[in-house]
Amino acid sequence: MKYKCLVFDHDDTVVNSTATIHHPCFAEYLKEFYPGETMGLEEYFLLNFAPGFVPMCRERYGMTDEDLAHEATYWQNYVRSHIPTAYPGLREIMERQKAEGGLVCVVSHSFDYNIRRDYEANGLPSPDAVYGWERPEHQRKPNTFPLDDIMARFELKPSELLMIDDLKPGYDMAAAAGVDFAAVGWAYEIPEIERFMRQNCPLYFKKVSELAAWLAE
Repeated sequence: MKYKCLVFDHDDTVVNSTATIHHPCFAEYLKEFYPGETMGLEEYFLLNFAPGFVPMCRERYGMTDEDLAHEATYWQNYVRSHIPTAYPGLREIMERQKAEGGLVCVVSHSFDYNIRRDYEANGLPSPDAVYGWERPEHQRKPNTFPLDDIMARFELKPSELLMIDDLKPGYDMAAAAGVDFAAVGWAYEIPEIERFMRQNCPLYFKKVSELAAWLAE
């Protein structure tokens, strides 16, 4: 195996969730609590890409910590009854990694229990560690804490990890931690995001099969 630990983002990297769950949920939240405010799917992707979800909520809607906690509760209740579908081919990548003695970890802005539920519902191998939204803000990506903790916990060097993510917070975290980064773009067709990722990331995969083939080389 190329890396002892594959670190996966969750939403739009492992499961197709923004278009089917997170954006519809946020649109409903805006309609109910911020009347007159709307946000299309492409803009939602772009603002989650940069500056990121929390800065976007603070800057665009003036959300306080209390407001963000309220939105998170609304989102949790919505997600509880909506399970996204994993992209075909990722289960095989994870199973091969595990069979060869490697680790599969998750660093995401979804909650730990939702991630584990999605893995189980889609027949994916159980992650060795999950770092989700339930952690304090300074322990979430783009902060390097998740990768630093994985390396300390499993006695790994930066060169033994690969971060796999579709958005800039994952890229920023990996770059700051000195960890290799693979950008993936199979969840959407947004030129601005793809252009940034291709220009800044040595590894870019448009299809799951491309990532699988590269890892198998």
